[in-house]
Amino acid sequence: MVAGSRGPAEGKATRPIRILIGKPGLDGHDRGAKVVAAGLRDAGMEVIYTGLHQTPEMIVTAAVQEDVDVVGLSILSGAHLTLFPRVKQLLSSQGRDDILVIGGGIIPQDDIDKLEAQGVARLFGPGTSTDDIVDFVTMWIQSQTA
Repeated sequence: MVAGSRGPAEGKATRPIRILIGKPGLDGHDRGAKVVAAGLRDAGMEVIYTGLHQTPEMIVTAAVQEDVDVVGLSILSGAHLTLFPRVKQLLSSQGRDDILVIGGGIIPQDDIDKLEAQGVARLFGPGTSTDDIVDFVTMWIQSQTA
């Protein structure tokens, strides 16, 4: 199986990994999110970028409509303890616990631990290589299709 593809066991045709990059809340800084989106796209993933100032409801609606495999959230505003859990809750209420939720931003380690305990798979800090993000997402997808 090609990395980034879905196997027939899931009933979906082989296709690139689909990832939605969202900027929830009032944070107006999206350079990092755009760099990550470009790196994921360069790695062969299909990237949907929702733009700035999205509500968790808007992000989840787009994720479900676009049938994404992954939601990546970028937050620099300090509202991560509110926004990440809300996205997870909304995905669950839509029956989409199968969507991987990852994120990035400036998040203290204590908060990273709390968010990971609530089901956020991985949080990437400033300076993380896009290759590390690509590798994590690809390995997770492969573990789901094995």
